[in-house]
Amino acid sequence: MPLYDAVAFRAALPATGALIGLDPGTRTIGVAVSDATRLIASPVIGVKRRKFALDASEIFAILDDRSACALVVGHPLNMDGSAGPSAQAARAFARNLLALRDLPLLLWDERLSTAAVQRQMIEADMTRARRAREVDAAAAAFMLQGCLDRMRESGPPAADGAGK
Repeated sequence: MPLYDAVAFRAALPATGALIGLDPGTRTIGVAVSDATRLIASPVIGVKRRKFALDASEIFAILDDRSACALVVGHPLNMDGSAGPSAQAARAFARNLLALRDLPLLLWDERLSTAAVQRQMIEADMTRARRAREVDAAAAAFMLQGCLDRMRESGPPAADGAGK
């Protein structure tokens, strides 16, 4: 299955079903999940990077456990919209996941999501150690929530299944 654009991704989704958000960092993959109605994203875990097969197995176990229907993978573009090494790595990660399982997958612009989450955690007076433990999953939830909000703002999919 291809890496969808937002309209095609939305059209490929069933009416309900959770989405899994992934923020693939160099050391940790932040994982978040939405509720089945796709209103709220919640942080789940930070998966410590090991070998890809082990990471994918853990991600797909979470996907299956939550009965999720699709993945939203953070795509860290540069501030000017260009794709640097991190964005290229995220695309490769997404393609490798799709090679293991055929399901809808959307690359979602996640510029500054980790910085925004860290700022919120600092404002909440969270300790440095707790921020380090929770920032990856929280960044994945922040990114996934942005995707959910955008999907809701664009209205319901068209009756012919061709999303708006």
